Amino acid sequence: MGEPIVSDLEQRLAALETRVTQIEDVNAIRRLQWAYGYYIDYNRPEEVAGLFARDGAVVFLSGEYRGYEGIMRLYGTWFQNLFTGGRRGPVKGLLLDHFQLQDVITVAPDGQTAKGRFRGILAGGWHDAILDAKPEGMPQQFWESGIYENDYVKEDGIWKIKRLDYMMQWQADYETGWAKTTAHLQPAVMCYPENPIGPDVILPETQVRETWPHRQEVPMSFAHPVLAAAFAVGDFTPLQKKWP
Repeated sequence: MGEPIVSDLEQRLAALETRVTQIEDVNAIRRLQWAYGYYIDYNRPEEVAGLFARDGAVVFLSGEYRGYEGIMRLYGTWFQNLFTGGRRGPVKGLLLDHFQLQDVITVAPDGQTAKGRFRGILAGGWHDAILDAKPEGMPQQFWESGIYENDYVKEDGIWKIKRLDYMMQWQADYETGWAKTTAHLQPAVMCYPENPIGPDVILPETQVRETWPHRQEVPMSFAHPVLAAAFAVGDFTPLQKKWP
């Protein structure tokens, strides 16, 4: 076998190895995010925190929860105490299912970082049998949807969540629907420790996201599948002029 043929085979093999690694990375990140959804269904903050990088963070309601302590404050001190009274779920009569859907994952060329966009849909509520456990101000049955624009990092060969950025898109009481609902969760206004369940920092005023019925664009982290370049909505009109 001549040297040119061997060289060609080596290049093709290297390209295939790179492609297989990319596919494995995407699948690992997808599995990571799906696992996150199952853990928050049952209010298991320790498992959730274990999915994050050492300096991981969560953005929720325009506030950022930083590091292990911040993540546990959000999923443990706040969510677990609110929904299950500090117990690990599942809990009789409590519905809190988070569906992780419509993922678009982009792995960096070096294979060490990635971005992922997911859609989350939540069905939540309390059965009549445990209605006395429902927190004040919460609807008995509700829907919620949001978009994740997340950063991931590979630590010691394992993919972890670097920054989970959840941007609520809408909330709705089950009975009346989104046409008649104002979101029962509003942007954070006070940080920890003044607010025991508050974030470590609040996003700059220009980045604060008002909740439903307000809407805002969530910039897309992925490249356009056809045009091969990420672009904002405002860039779309000039691009149209190039088309017949």
